[in-house]
Amino acid sequence: MPSQQEDVQQFDLIIVGAGSGNMIPVPEMETWRLAIVEPDKFGGTCLNRGCIPSKMLLYAAEVVETARHGEKVGVYHKLERLDWQRIVGRVWQRIDPIAEAGAAYRKSQPHITVFEQPARFVDERVIESGGHLLTADRIVLGAGTRPVVPDLPGLDQVPYHTSDTIMRLEAQPASMVIIGGGYIGAEMAHFFGTLGTHVTLVDRGAALIKNEDEAVAQLFTEAYQRRFDILLHAQMQRVSRVDGGVTVHFDVNGQPHDVTAEILLFVAGRRPNSDRLNLAVTEVEMDDRGRVLTNAFMETSVPGIYAFGDLASRYQLKHIANAEARHITAQLLGEDRHPIAYDGAPHAIFGNPQVASVGITERQAVAQGIPYITATRKYAETAYGWASEDTESFVKLIADPETRLLLGAHIIGPHASLLIQPLVQGMKYGQTVDQMAQVIYIHPALTEVVEQALLEL
Repeated sequence: MPSQQEDVQQFDLIIVGAGSGNMIPVPEMETWRLAIVEPDKFGGTCLNRGCIPSKMLLYAAEVVETARHGEKVGVYHKLERLDWQRIVGRVWQRIDPIAEAGAAYRKSQPHITVFEQPARFVDERVIESGGHLLTADRIVLGAGTRPVVPDLPGLDQVPYHTSDTIMRLEAQPASMVIIGGGYIGAEMAHFFGTLGTHVTLVDRGAALIKNEDEAVAQLFTEAYQRRFDILLHAQMQRVSRVDGGVTVHFDVNGQPHDVTAEILLFVAGRRPNSDRLNLAVTEVEMDDRGRVLTNAFMETSVPGIYAFGDLASRYQLKHIANAEARHITAQLLGEDRHPIAYDGAPHAIFGNPQVASVGITERQAVAQGIPYITATRKYAETAYGWASEDTESFVKLIADPETRLLLGAHIIGPHASLLIQPLVQGMKYGQTVDQMAQVIYIHPALTEVVEQALLEL
């Protein structure tokens, strides 16, 4: 404990991180003295470096893709030009003021003090920020994650980007090598590649988005292999600087392989920021990856200290962080205490093709010895699928043959992130696949492909 007790500012609640943590101060807390510690921009990763700017950029890519493939339905036209400055500028002209307004609003509230230097524990319930000492009986940790950059020979001599920086490029690169075939790599390849950058997408595994259902990952990989240069089973060995860019030296299936590009992008994972909080002086427990451990009420091993979002959750998803923030708020306000439930937690990948998933994959069902039945229906088996000339996209469902409950749903194709939502709803509220199938689906909407898969089950 710091020796100068009088220098420690007392609060009713300290919130570390103003991403989803900025949702926690609610009107019911107006009589509380609150502290928010945020050394970066308000809005966190999602607003400033992740979900929202990436989807605004990807919308431009979708427009280009639609224009480019009009000949499938007899529409022939020429793409005149792409205005990079307008495409990128539109994003940040919209987003940067939102982050600034969020900080300004909290600073204007008399019961809230905003601290803009990094938070660091100096004792179990004492946090230091820019020379200020803060304490509270209740502390919420939502400090997020940051990109993982490998310890690679030569990397200290070459320029590179991560997801934190890549979306603010002032000019479109002619070529790019992307390290990481997960959802961020897939989305960035789609954006830059569609707009004309020569993309090489690299992963050490056998397929892209390999955590998805195997059938989905296979079709997705095949689709991307038609669009980009894809290197699988690739291990980075070193990097070197060349005129106008970077050369990455790989081992691919035991053979040397070099890729030279103007831009090098690392999107091969993120790590929790727990190591920056000096949690060692507390009794807050973490796993071997630095993820803060919590119970079903988002409480850490120290009573009164909560953690959530990417810092603590196994789900690196904004909608999960939002749900956890609401859950913590309810706990702080003394409302009905109930454990948080992650059943029916969906996710989506906004590549082309788009992917959405909820529940277990077939591979997980086999590994866990869970009895199951499956049904797969293609978009092409619906009238709207005919209209769009879609011959590959599909819906795959996994269900329990006895209880008839849906165990997993996996969709690859246009509007996958929308099509999955009624299935998420059904799973959440315990509907059987038979009950979901009894709903009247609009004809000839694309949702009929969901209906057909349910009827097959």
